[in-house]
Amino acid sequence: MFIAYAVVTGVTIAVNAAEAVANFLRAKAVLANSAEVGVPPSWLPVLGALKGAGAVGLLLGLLGVRFIGTAAAAGLVLFFIGAVAAHVRARVFHNIAFPASFLVLAAASLVLTVAR
Repeated sequence: MFIAYAVVTGVTIAVNAAEAVANFLRAKAVLANSAEVGVPPSWLPVLGALKGAGAVGLLLGLLGVRFIGTAAAAGLVLFFIGAVAAHVRARVFHNIAFPASFLVLAAASLVLTVAR
């Protein structure tokens, strides 16, 4: 069980850390996507910080601070529920797979964190 937890959580950490960096750097894809769903560019640093905090929290959970890892996974689940909801609200479905896949990873990390 620990191997599955470590692999899934490691992938979740990596993708959220990469997304946080993309938010901070205002990558073209991030700017385009946020404009499509109605998120102002001024929110990108905050959103990047939340994703980064989630990644760091998951890493701390992997290193043994379980309650932080659990809280980080739950926070990322809530964050990506909001991201999927923003896509649905804006009726932007052509790229909803991205926030949905991040949601699935965060949810899997949460389930595996709680189960171990």
